[in-house]
Amino acid sequence: MKYSRKHITVFEHQAIKLNQEIDGVKFEEHRLKALQSYYGEKGLPYFSLIHNGVRFNEYVGVIQVGDTVIEVLPKADNSFAGAKEKKQWRDILIDMLFAVGVFDIHAPSSSALKLKSNSILDLYFELFIKELEYLLHNGLVKQYRKKEGNVTALKGSLQFGKHIQQNLTHQERFYVRHTTYDVEHKLHFILYKTIRLLKQINTNTALHSQIGALMLHFPEMPDVKITEATFDKLVFTRKTQSYKKAIDIAKLLLLQYHPDVSRGRNNVLALMFDMNKLWEQFVYASLRKHKEHCTSITAQTSKFFWKHESGYRSKIRPDIVVNKDKENCVVLDTKWKNLNGYNPSPDDLRQMYVYHDYYNAKRVALIYPGIKSSKSSGAYLDTKTSKEMDKECSVISLSVEPKIKQWQRNIYNEFENWLTLANT
Repeated sequence: MKYSRKHITVFEHQAIKLNQEIDGVKFEEHRLKALQSYYGEKGLPYFSLIHNGVRFNEYVGVIQVGDTVIEVLPKADNSFAGAKEKKQWRDILIDMLFAVGVFDIHAPSSSALKLKSNSILDLYFELFIKELEYLLHNGLVKQYRKKEGNVTALKGSLQFGKHIQQNLTHQERFYVRHTTYDVEHKLHFILYKTIRLLKQINTNTALHSQIGALMLHFPEMPDVKITEATFDKLVFTRKTQSYKKAIDIAKLLLLQYHPDVSRGRNNVLALMFDMNKLWEQFVYASLRKHKEHCTSITAQTSKFFWKHESGYRSKIRPDIVVNKDKENCVVLDTKWKNLNGYNPSPDDLRQMYVYHDYYNAKRVALIYPGIKSSKSSGAYLDTKTSKEMDKECSVISLSVEPKIKQWQRNIYNEFENWLTLANT
């Protein structure tokens, strides 16, 4: 079934109320009920339910409800304003996802993707299409599998009981179990099911013909039940490694799809990203991209810091650890929020104090996005004298730039400038 496309764009932490009109689309009752049903009793991190509406959290991405795509964009500050604000933040989000490797594909270059101006959902659909076109162009991988049934030539092992049962009057046939070598295997079952899902839920007319072409050229496969366990059991070999990206996208689409079994009008597909984790990965990728050869940068480096009497141990895990040499360790923690001139939270400052000790860090800093880049610092106080110690925690605000390469370069430069000033 093809729908007339409806698109709503909001920002993180924004609310949508029943019958509210956004981008010319009214948030009607059936859309609200679909999101309420999707939220369920256990809840979701993507949004919270409010009276006659929903409020989105720090997750960004897209939620498709039937014929409506709700796009949730990040917004750390008021760097951009006016009619183009949504497009600028959409482009920034997609560029950040490319920078951290979410959209690492087999296409010759990202310029082969034509739908950057639409939504992440469209981009994922086109990425999947590009991956399948790549696989079809290079030839689908065949695998050995066991097959059982009637054949006209005796091969494999004759299943005598079933042969007598089915072929008593057909002496020209043999019921056998044998090994065959063809394209009918689990990887293709998953990909074919994903193509069928795209054909069902896609609302972008620009992709209809491409999806139709895939349905035509991809061999028809059995309709099998796909669960998370299906993907956990997959093993990629040298021959099937090229399937990894397509399977990853298929996993995301198939497992995040929640069909409306009552009416079939309000199926829900959610592709959402935790903006805090994305910001952490983006800062890490930016620092690594421009680092010097003598510098090591690691993410999520764990250390044990507490042990229960029964033997269980707890870990601390800073976002980023930078080592220029053995005596110059720097610990960074990223936070996707705007301080708006306020101090960091006491919890964040206590966390950085622990990093100072456990990593023997020379410097620690909290990294935030902001309207303009700035740096400040504060000293921790002695517990007995309340005098300033030589332990400091800096606060680094990084301005958001519309050009991703320049933004990544600026992030590294601001980091280096902070280290230089701190060491003088």
